[in-house]
Amino acid sequence: MAYEANFRPTAGALVALRGSKALRVAWGVFWPTRLAVFLVAFFAALSLGPPGQGGLGERNAARFDEPALTAPIGGFGELALSPLARWDSVWYLRVADAGYPDGGAEAAFFPLYPALARGLGELGGGSRGAVLVAAYLLSLAALLGALVLFHRLVTLELGRRLANPALLLLALFPGALYFGVPYSESLFLLASIGAFYAARTGRWAWAGACLAAAAATRSAGVLLVVPIAVLFVQGVRAGGRRADGAWLLLGPAGLGAYALYLGLAQGDAFAFASVQDFWHRDFAGPLVGAWDGLVAAVDGARQLLSGSRDPVYFTRAAGDPFRIAGMNLMLFGFLLFGVVACWGTLRRLPPAYGTWVAVALLVPLSFPVGPQPLMSLPRFLAVLFPIFMWLALVCDERGWTEPTAALSAMGLGLFTVQFATWHWIA
Repeated sequence: MAYEANFRPTAGALVALRGSKALRVAWGVFWPTRLAVFLVAFFAALSLGPPGQGGLGERNAARFDEPALTAPIGGFGELALSPLARWDSVWYLRVADAGYPDGGAEAAFFPLYPALARGLGELGGGSRGAVLVAAYLLSLAALLGALVLFHRLVTLELGRRLANPALLLLALFPGALYFGVPYSESLFLLASIGAFYAARTGRWAWAGACLAAAAATRSAGVLLVVPIAVLFVQGVRAGGRRADGAWLLLGPAGLGAYALYLGLAQGDAFAFASVQDFWHRDFAGPLVGAWDGLVAAVDGARQLLSGSRDPVYFTRAAGDPFRIAGMNLMLFGFLLFGVVACWGTLRRLPPAYGTWVAVALLVPLSFPVGPQPLMSLPRFLAVLFPIFMWLALVCDERGWTEPTAALSAMGLGLFTVQFATWHWIA
């Protein structure tokens, strides 16, 4: 691909990219996929619990839920909003409600998403119900914006024909469940795609702002500086200004601002890292988590084949050992997909895109969770948008787009049912 020669799009191309086509396509992917997720979650919560079921979902809800934050409205509002306010949603809503208590595990959840949710909630009166609604609206608006920019970026890099399937494959990926819930994934996706699109179109101030937003949204956001720096070097070689590189410093500044706040408020600037022990997540060495995930998958396969009910990972209180074994196998399947996709993006896409996937995957694969090494991997993969550019390219070449989308949709439905019924899925 003659990338550097075409680094600066023509004025005509930019005008075309600014048109309403991207918004129309993004909206056409956005509303049916999010509506489907909502309906599946709604009916799963009604029919499968957790209330009155006495199973794992009910135990998880009793242990982890905080109804004052996830179901503050009552009546139909509770039925409509609570099925997707599960697990880490409680943490984000807790931060939006009360900030960061000294020494609390909330420090692991970076501030931009809960701060924006709180700010929007204040516009609606500041009640907990208003904050919950604002959190949903923020996630959904960020997703729609990310899809619009993703359409423009794919059009710029691969052509308009591949933009539609790329959006569809991203929106139907099983981990895309987290784009429409009170999680920071949509905001991080928007900041990531925004940084790439701004850099590719020579808007370096906007690229820097997106870097700062990404770093203030997730701990791995600061790593986005690496691929954007690759784009900057290519831009300089194509005749860009070296002085624009100063905007890249906004990325570390986003993380630094949060660290400064924690240092002043709690006396520990790196509390966001030290509290990871709460989730048994520790640095094990570069990519050691991949090996640990393989071991867990092999152990899981042995357990399923032997029929043994003795737990190998977690404890009996965490659920059926067979379910835990199956989950480790599932997570290893996502690891294999991630490795293949990383290699594919490095081979088939411009260098910055593969660099982003490779650098971002280093974090979860170097900081595995002891009881379940590959925990949350589908969620980490969902925000790595170059994967879906590569996947759209491969599926288009082989005629696999429709079956791949259908398979992804089934996975998304399964994830949604598990999530809505308080079963840990990723």
